Amino acid sequence: MISLMTKYAGLGLRNPLIAGSSGLTSNPEKIKEYEKAGIGAVVLKSLFEEQIEMQSVSLLKESDFPEAAAYVHEYVKANQVNQYLELIKKTKASCTIPIIASINCYKVDAWIDFAHQIELAGADAIELNVYYMDTGLVYDYEANLAVYVNIIRKVKEVVSIPVIMKIGKSFSNIPAVVHLLKANGADGVVLFNRFYQPDININTMQIVSGNVFSNHSELSDTLRWTAIVSGKIPDISIASSTGVHDWEDVIKCLLAGASVVQMASALYTHGPEIISQILVCIEEWMNQMQYHSLSQFKGRLNYAQTESPNMYERAQFMKYLSNRD
Repeated sequence: MISLMTKYAGLGLRNPLIAGSSGLTSNPEKIKEYEKAGIGAVVLKSLFEEQIEMQSVSLLKESDFPEAAAYVHEYVKANQVNQYLELIKKTKASCTIPIIASINCYKVDAWIDFAHQIELAGADAIELNVYYMDTGLVYDYEANLAVYVNIIRKVKEVVSIPVIMKIGKSFSNIPAVVHLLKANGADGVVLFNRFYQPDININTMQIVSGNVFSNHSELSDTLRWTAIVSGKIPDISIASSTGVHDWEDVIKCLLAGASVVQMASALYTHGPEIISQILVCIEEWMNQMQYHSLSQFKGRLNYAQTESPNMYERAQFMKYLSNRD
């Protein structure tokens, strides 16, 4: 009997597939479809503090009473937060799989306030979707790390459910960052947060949105750092994210050391049907390889287990291109 069960940040999942935070996970009925298709867990669409601020500004522009700024902001904030809490409650009432809430803030007080309310609403865990891009001319590595450490510390002080940190891949030393986050209470990490992709329209001379969905070419970085982090920090849960599009990608991430994988672009492209297809293919592969559980091959090719760990650290193409014209 083949078992796809896994553990992620202390949560028990029936399989390693997680629907990543996106517009697809903002509706309880849609989430129920994913559960029926076989998804192991769902990360709800993020509650964005920035979105609350933008809506407040928009309403104030339409108002004849600028002195009402504080009232308008608090009204919008309360409305948005209540809607999110209702999403959690309704989804929990209709689904049995773990429901992970997601928040994206830029003020520490907001992280704490939102996290506390989310736990009370019944979420099984919280994913801290940290979007922080430093563009200053003077780079202060310690100050940048302090932003993440401060967030995880403060949130862990007010909640008892698992807290997962979703980070980008722009750090110069990703294993050191994950190690620091774990030391400050992170129960898991998501590798990686895929930021907004800008593009330029050369005809209209405007900055526009780039490709919204990820593609297979982005999986390489995800595999590299999943393997290195899981090999160096074996006691933290890792969710591989970005570039995961089919069953082979899922198996690769598990071999690299991921406990789970997050998918969003593939769900947008193929719908819930791809979930059951992936699960069937994983079971067929496990049967061929004579594996009965994920634990038998999880991390088998990570940085610590593979015979060629330097392959994950290779940065140059010389070996492969030296004989090509």
